[in-house]
Amino acid sequence: MTQSVVVQVGQCGNQVGCRFWDLALREHAAVNKKGIYDEALSSFFRNVDTRSGDNGPDIYRGKICSLKARALLIDMEEGVVNEILQGPLRDVFDSKQLITDVSGSGNNWAVGHKIYGCQYRESIMEKLRKTAEHCDCLQCFFIIHSMGGGTGSGLGTFVLNLLEEEFPEVYRFVTSVYPSGEDDVITSPYNSVLAMKELNEHADCVLPIENESLFEIVNKIHQMINSGKLGSAVKQNSLVTSSAGSAKTVPEKPFDAMNNIVANLLLNLTSSARFEGSLNMDLNEISMNLVPFPRLHYLVSSLTPLYTLADVNVPSRRLDQMFSDAFSRDHQLIQADPKHSLYLACALLVRGNVQVSDLRRNIERLKPSLHFVSWNQEGWKTGLCSVPPVGHSHSLLALANNTCVKPTFIELKDRFMKLYKKKAHLHHYLQIDGMEQSCFSEAVSSLSDLIEEYNELDATKGGPRIDASRLKIAV
Repeated sequence: MTQSVVVQVGQCGNQVGCRFWDLALREHAAVNKKGIYDEALSSFFRNVDTRSGDNGPDIYRGKICSLKARALLIDMEEGVVNEILQGPLRDVFDSKQLITDVSGSGNNWAVGHKIYGCQYRESIMEKLRKTAEHCDCLQCFFIIHSMGGGTGSGLGTFVLNLLEEEFPEVYRFVTSVYPSGEDDVITSPYNSVLAMKELNEHADCVLPIENESLFEIVNKIHQMINSGKLGSAVKQNSLVTSSAGSAKTVPEKPFDAMNNIVANLLLNLTSSARFEGSLNMDLNEISMNLVPFPRLHYLVSSLTPLYTLADVNVPSRRLDQMFSDAFSRDHQLIQADPKHSLYLACALLVRGNVQVSDLRRNIERLKPSLHFVSWNQEGWKTGLCSVPPVGHSHSLLALANNTCVKPTFIELKDRFMKLYKKKAHLHHYLQIDGMEQSCFSEAVSSLSDLIEEYNELDATKGGPRIDASRLKIAV
């Protein structure tokens, strides 16, 4: 079986990563009642014999001794990582797989990328190699970071470059949390656009997530629960937005509910790698089937249901509603409406007791309302994992390569240009060694080219479907 490594960078990356590991452990505990180290666990966890200290050998079969996450934790401030190391998950992380500093990146991409990148390059490389050596068949790196700050955007994309350099054959999936327009970091448009250039060039797949969408989803669920609109069929605590019943006993913080949604996205994305299913989807199949052009690798994600249903026997009507919700604006993790934009391809990852016939029926039902590019009208990829998330009977993650991501990039470019035209805050970046004004012009040019590629695709929407002429065989 294949293994994956999670690299969590910056405050946001580590907070989301911490929720992912907590929820992953709970999922495995619900299925693996006997405490046996199996293939499912090995995909994201090592089993270490700690009787002779932390450097004990890996145990490949038998009882679980001490599980260690296949993870690297990086932050240039100590706060969040120290909190994790003092919390209930402290034993899950190998103390040798942490890199921290004390001063932070000061919301400056150049500090994270140019200063800390050079300073910690060897240390990061050594820890990545060590993590890779513990894998039999390393398939994928997951990077979790935010785009608005200095460490997540700067050092996060520096690590992405290193991974391509050192492990070119291993897939690089990046979960990027984009700042909202009302972000409290004034320089976040600079950081985001500089980071975007790196994502364009070095990532295999990027899952963009907007803070604004997460905030709206959390608010909507809380309003519905408080108003009683969801009725008796819904439990009060949704495992998608709440950490109720988890290892954590501390009061929830403002961003916990939002981080939980991103953690659940990763949980569903990796479910096929961790559990059995009648139609499992390998992680490399996502990139292979959903990314027709190298730069257009931004996948819009939606998650459903966003609350926990109390009944286990789900009527097909509700199952059909789950598929409809996945294509509605309210369930997208960015501010977008994929139904009114153009699909290059779409993947549906379903978990729980759902049949292939349910999948096919819903795809046929939804197809007439969705616009696919003329050369990929059947651009669907489906996966079925038999193990549902804890507390759910079923769930669905939709990943769409869709031009609806374009407005997010246009808005980001507009916010960047407002600052850049005035050369505001530019001196903070230009005083860093290796940072020149051309870095900014190249970054915004890269973003403009990306937007133009989406424009060209949008221009084909609604055109006649052209079937490729068939080959004629001479007899």
